[in-house]
Amino acid sequence: MTQVRTRFAPSPTGFIHLGNIRSALYPWAWARSQQGTLVLRIEDTDVERSSQEAVDVIIESMKWLGLDHDEGPFYQMQRMDRYKAVLAQLVEQGWVYPCYMSTTELDALRERQMANKEKPRYDGTWRPEEGKVLPPVPEGVQPVLRFRTPQGGSVVWEDKVKGRIEISNDELDDLVIARPDGTPTYNFCVVVDDIDMAITHVIRGDDHVNNTPRQIHVFRALGHEPPVYAHLPTVLNEQGEKMSKRRGAKPVTQYRDEGYLAEAVVNYLARLGWSHGDDEIFSRAQLVEWFNLDHLGRSASQFDETKMRWVNAQHMKLCDNAVLAGLVAEQLGRRGITAVADERLAAMCALFKDRCSTTVELAEWLSIYFADVQPAEADLAQHLNEVSRPALVQLRERLAALETWDAASISAAIKAVIGELKIKMPQLAIPLRVLVCGRAQTPSVDAVLALFEKNIVLKRLQSL
Repeated sequence: MTQVRTRFAPSPTGFIHLGNIRSALYPWAWARSQQGTLVLRIEDTDVERSSQEAVDVIIESMKWLGLDHDEGPFYQMQRMDRYKAVLAQLVEQGWVYPCYMSTTELDALRERQMANKEKPRYDGTWRPEEGKVLPPVPEGVQPVLRFRTPQGGSVVWEDKVKGRIEISNDELDDLVIARPDGTPTYNFCVVVDDIDMAITHVIRGDDHVNNTPRQIHVFRALGHEPPVYAHLPTVLNEQGEKMSKRRGAKPVTQYRDEGYLAEAVVNYLARLGWSHGDDEIFSRAQLVEWFNLDHLGRSASQFDETKMRWVNAQHMKLCDNAVLAGLVAEQLGRRGITAVADERLAAMCALFKDRCSTTVELAEWLSIYFADVQPAEADLAQHLNEVSRPALVQLRERLAALETWDAASISAAIKAVIGELKIKMPQLAIPLRVLVCGRAQTPSVDAVLALFEKNIVLKRLQSL
């Protein structure tokens, strides 16, 4: 059995968003599920719009999501000599011919065709045929090179998403595969790359479907059968339009900065076009174990950030507390708060994570332990009264006398004050939370206080 080799081949012409990175996730998952190889190829032939900065962001985004590649990155601009050598081979074999039709002539031809309600296409003026007399070669014109598309018959392939696709060769004109300056074009370079890199499966967006029959012809002209194709439906934004930078899509790395877990983003993205029964929440290991090309969806999927936050919240609950502590320490650092990702911070994460959808929210909660709090005036007015004030004074004295600072000892002190003053738990616990934590609602107050340094609790209760 041939080893599975997939590829992710982005163009580095701007930041990469979730719709783009899904075209890396599925090839990665397929390669991993089959003990295969993922090749990273940078299609940078659009020299004016490509940048190394964009390449760096692609690699950074893949690294954050854990979509590790096995080979590459390979850059198309560094392979020009190889493309030109293959081009020369096709010219020699008669698959390619020079075309001297100018852009002006081509535009005029297309206008005539559209006026006649015909499909606009190159008409084969310069295509050599037996017995055909070609026009005289114009002086000083650098020709493009065109590929001789087979005439009659059709191109057929079994797409792993769309099923059987058949396109008549009569629908295809002769593809330009080299520009006047000799630079090869996209559809040609892709085929040479896929052959040289022994790609077995091409998993990409369905905006490439129209390129596929042309690429299949080039494969066969070079004596190779094409790979297996799987053309993924578009990812739509929340307005139902194709997700794009122009329509407000965010860079992948922005989700990291907004406190999403890589595991959760991978989980959510995987479900945007693939499913394993009704499973909504799963790990990366489960994705690799379950993934196959037979359960890729045929219809476009719509991105829903509310749903992604929910998926993230589920992964927060499952996440190892030590891992969360490291991520929260980073988020606190962005707020100018220095926190060490130690056992204490991990314990804080364990206590508060069920209330949070992102590590940003968790850092917001946990900042009460590292920075001064400012209780809202409305909370102070509502909860500090003639019943709670003396109870808080008495509690502070009991807490100051504790030899052991833990949840059990703090709980015993609170219950003793409640018993002595014959008040209800909320009459003490809520104002206690407001003064120490700056908010009226928290997890169990004894567990929350136990994670504070004792002197900070006493200091905040001193403000009575």
